[in-house]
Amino acid sequence: QVQLAESGGGLVQAGGSLRLSCAASFRTFRNYAIAWFRQVPGRERDFVAANAWSGRGTYYADSVKGRFTISRDNDKNTVYLEMNSLKPEDTADYYCAARPWGTGSERASYEYDSWGQGTQVTVSS
Repeated sequence: QVQLAESGGGLVQAGGSLRLSCAASFRTFRNYAIAWFRQVPGRERDFVAANAWSGRGTYYADSVKGRFTISRDNDKNTVYLEMNSLKPEDTADYYCAARPWGTGSERASYEYDSWGQGTQVTVSS
């Protein structure tokens, strides 16, 4: 059973930084692409970033490119999202998701099989 748990959200001022973590509790973690999505109430869940199962492919939404960095540590079964230069429009609930053997180029939420419960990020102006 694939289980994911996000942490690291919180309240930060515009221009600040946060690091989100996505901890996985399954042994085959290294065989999964992990993505981050975000969602504002009343809107669809949007792609933020993804890392391929191999670790060699990373993809970003245009809105976060150059500010966010996704990375993974297979020994710790964890994927990180480093968020810098945060803006009020980055405010959302952030979710991590897993796809077996994914390349990281999958940007639609339906392409991911398993999801965490989310962590809230609020950026004040």
